Amino acid sequence: QVQLVESGGGLVQAGDSLRLSCTASGRTFSAYSMGWFRQAPGKEREFVAGIKWSHTTYYADSVKGRFTISRDNAQNTVYLQMNNLKPEDTAVYYCAARNGDAVPVLGAYGYWGQGTQVTVSS
Repeated sequence: QVQLVESGGGLVQAGDSLRLSCTASGRTFSAYSMGWFRQAPGKEREFVAGIKWSHTTYYADSVKGRFTISRDNAQNTVYLQMNNLKPEDTAVYYCAARNGDAVPVLGAYGYWGQGTQVTVSS
């Protein structure tokens, strides 16, 4: 069983940066792949970034070059550094975990956090 708690969301202006954190409970965090997803109002939840236990990373095309996912297994925490934020990045951001590869598939993740709101004003 894994419990996930996100933090770090907020209201920023276009071009600003934010760093989201997701802290996991449990002793086997390092064995899980972690993902960040987001859901904007009226839209489906979508994959943003993922990181395997081996630190291999994956990104959605819309965030490549602006967002960086990383993990600190000693702290049971995964981060999402978001730079050059755009109004279209406005969404609730969710952290997710799965015992397998960091695939960009919503249904593949069995554990989810409660989400943190990111709002980017123009």
